[in-house]
Amino acid sequence: MIMAAFGLTGCSDVDSKSVPEVKLSVWWSEEEERELLDQTIEAFQKEYADEALFQITVSIENVVTIRETVRANPEAAADVYVFADDQFETLLQAGTVSEITEDAQQVIAENGGRDNGACQAAMYEDKLYAYPFTSGNGYFLYYNSDYFTTEDVKSLDRMLEVSAENGKKMAIDYSSGWYTYSFFKGAGLELGLKEDGITNFCNWNAVDTPYTGVDVAEAMLAVAGHDGFINCDDQGFIDGVKSGDIIAGVNGAWNAEVIKKEWGDGFAAAKLPCYTLAGDSVQMCSFSGYKLVGVNPNSDNREWAMRLARRLSDETMQRKRFEMTGDCPSNVNAAADETVQASPVVAALVEQSHYAYAQRVADTYWNPSTVFGITMAGGNPDGQDLQKLLDDMVEGITATPD
Repeated sequence: MIMAAFGLTGCSDVDSKSVPEVKLSVWWSEEEERELLDQTIEAFQKEYADEALFQITVSIENVVTIRETVRANPEAAADVYVFADDQFETLLQAGTVSEITEDAQQVIAENGGRDNGACQAAMYEDKLYAYPFTSGNGYFLYYNSDYFTTEDVKSLDRMLEVSAENGKKMAIDYSSGWYTYSFFKGAGLELGLKEDGITNFCNWNAVDTPYTGVDVAEAMLAVAGHDGFINCDDQGFIDGVKSGDIIAGVNGAWNAEVIKKEWGDGFAAAKLPCYTLAGDSVQMCSFSGYKLVGVNPNSDNREWAMRLARRLSDETMQRKRFEMTGDCPSNVNAAADETVQASPVVAALVEQSHYAYAQRVADTYWNPSTVFGITMAGGNPDGQDLQKLLDDMVEGITATPD
């Protein structure tokens, strides 16, 4: 485990003989948020200064690898830690997230109610196991309005035409199952985690559904073969935006500020477009994404850890984080703020939310979907049978992990 330790954030000014000493550790995901984090923890300590003498340690832990780090040694993991919602099932199955027992119903209400996606991402069997923190970890469409009209961006075909006409490109990362999911889900084909929490179900190779797996593969090949298309990863997308070669693409909120700087007044965002599937126009779907704050059940001070976790994810914190990072708040009051509502990214996420689904997949999904996506991006250069490619992908996706 590699961490950048920040050390103690400070102790409350209370006689240690009169109140208990409470030691807490926090694993945060973004180093640039250190000042905001320190301010929030300081306010927390002052609020409860009459009840405890705090020693709170903050360290950086990559949100991508937090699941493996926590599972490797739960007893040594932080009392409070940030994680992405796609890791929720695994952390829950491993017994490394604690049920939230303090003000759980109020937390649920503050984040849109139990039917809201952010709450659903943090709940199991109607119980809350983490604090919703953001609702902007999904993806949507960025476009430069100097080239596209609001009508153009409703159709993937039209966007590719406009891009080609201008000698530019529209980007989708075919090498990531996170994005290629949008084609299959849009076709009504299914993917998800089985009740065992270990293996996936997937019918992307279906032959008896309204739209078949081969229909989707053929549609992806048609997009990949267009002069206005480019397959590239996250960094390639940003590089293309900066060079001026890419004028639209499917991506997430984390790149908003960079893209806005490059496109200026042309900066715009919307839900994903419709694509042509077996002659029909079909809405592209997406994975929704949330960040959550969890509490380690192995904590020696679990109740205090819950209070701290709640403070680090509350309305005030979410408002301030939006101002700093542009991350879409999950808290309904924070999300209703005029500044938040004026954000093109937030508007796009809200629009896309009607076609977005929680990411609940086992790790066996990623490699097979990547292999398939790269093959489609390359135009199926070896002329392999599409049904065979789909069957192989689904076999890998649904395999039992080693």
